[in-house]
Amino acid sequence: MDLAENQFHVTIITPDRVFYEGEASMIEFNTTEGEIGVYKEHIPLTVVLAPGVVRIHEEDGVKEAAVHAGFGEVRPDKVTLMAEIAEWPDEIDVSRAEAAEKRAHDRIARHEAGVDMVRAEMALKKSLVRQDLAKRI
Repeated sequence: MDLAENQFHVTIITPDRVFYEGEASMIEFNTTEGEIGVYKEHIPLTVVLAPGVVRIHEEDGVKEAAVHAGFGEVRPDKVTLMAEIAEWPDEIDVSRAEAAEKRAHDRIARHEAGVDMVRAEMALKKSLVRQDLAKRI
């Protein structure tokens, strides 16, 4: 079977740019329900994205990026992710991510009235995803 027959179109869009557009044989990403892997001819699906690493399996190898919150639409011949933020590993400011992790840990540890714990936990997850991806390069 020809490798091109197994390819489908992938687009990742953020508010400020088309982050990625290309052909893939598989894409893996995190949703609020868990991690999902998609191949061509997947059943139609709409998902809520969770912070995590997106792995795009291209003919030449795997590209990885950090994606933070948004929505995804899976169709048999294409996947579109509309993300709040998407970053390639070389775009991540590791010292900023480490500082964000410390701030989030401090907010969670204090557990003060008026602190949005869900928001603090989300900030922690985002900072950890960024650091994990940046360390891979």
